[in-house]
Amino acid sequence: MLTFGASIIVSCQSQTETTTRRKEAPDTIELLAALPQTAPAPADNPTTPERVELGRLLFFDPVLSGQSDVACATCHHPDFGYAEFLPLSIGVNGEGTATHRHFREPNDIPLVKRNSQTILNAAFNGLTNETPVGPEQAPMFWDLRTSSLEKQALEPIRAFEEMRGHPYTAEAAVDTVVARLQGIAEYRRLFRRAFGEPTITATNLAKALAAYERTLIAPNSRFDQFMRGDHSALSEAEQEGLQLFLKSGCAKCHNGPMFSDFKLHTMGVADHPDLPQSDAGPDNRYAFRTPTLRNLSRTAPYMHNGTLRTLEEVMTFYEDLAGGTSANPHVGKDQLDPLTKKLKVEFRDIRTIIEFLNTLNDDNFDRTIPARVPSGLPVGGRL
Repeated sequence: MLTFGASIIVSCQSQTETTTRRKEAPDTIELLAALPQTAPAPADNPTTPERVELGRLLFFDPVLSGQSDVACATCHHPDFGYAEFLPLSIGVNGEGTATHRHFREPNDIPLVKRNSQTILNAAFNGLTNETPVGPEQAPMFWDLRTSSLEKQALEPIRAFEEMRGHPYTAEAAVDTVVARLQGIAEYRRLFRRAFGEPTITATNLAKALAAYERTLIAPNSRFDQFMRGDHSALSEAEQEGLQLFLKSGCAKCHNGPMFSDFKLHTMGVADHPDLPQSDAGPDNRYAFRTPTLRNLSRTAPYMHNGTLRTLEEVMTFYEDLAGGTSANPHVGKDQLDPLTKKLKVEFRDIRTIIEFLNTLNDDNFDRTIPARVPSGLPVGGRL
């Protein structure tokens, strides 16, 4: 009877160990994928040359802002990977580019409270290995508050600190901008050519911007080439970094073709000291969307508020997080995302993982800046 009982115990232990090993098995490369070579477009907004060219002009034209001093390109400039090098953006009433950008005086406009994400590859948002969504449902912003590039395009026009400023209310912003565009003969002609309609509408304004943004893709990094079968595209050290990336648990959130699960996660990132209030995110859990890792080394600083300046700082942050340490006093250890318990980032692996992350860079993207915009205003805003 004792022998029988002992055998049951041994059997249970064996099953437990097998289950534990199964749970702790490192992630595999099947969690990752190459990007498609072209970006999908919704059925009601095909990517035509006419819409793309119109969208490009609108993207660089500060006529879309309340004080006619900020364009979409001000904070998403091609010279900086369609992002910028500031932790938090300076929109209305600012001047200069990247780290030289500052507010003009006098000023009563606040900083934009979140980091300006790159627009590169945003056309692939929502593309995952699990349940990919189409371009009509593509998740946008750090808080997932809108879906699709079309809906995203109009939000900065309404936002006080980004493009609107004082001249009009958020409710009147888009209609006011559309009326401005309607008053410019060249825009009337370009909209008619792109959409076949005599009157400029907010819907078509959004469609033109989205059509242009869908051309801003970088799908041919060395990692993409590797995943498509060219195993010489990555060095031995970079392949080792790939395996360490998987072993460390990074791919539990940073997976799929975009290296993002497009979900909200509570990571306990410290608040930015220049913000007057703590940013608790969309649901007061300090949870923010997993960002893409593509072209990562070109789009510093990092996290939703730009508080981490380098990739080394990011990896060290995750090493501390793996130990259950929250950098934000408003977020307790028990509030951290459960996936943080599965992280195994070790200091000795950081440099090698970063070597792999650099293989996600693809600098072969469209950097074309128009020589002029139909409004006659400075291209890109007050830079």
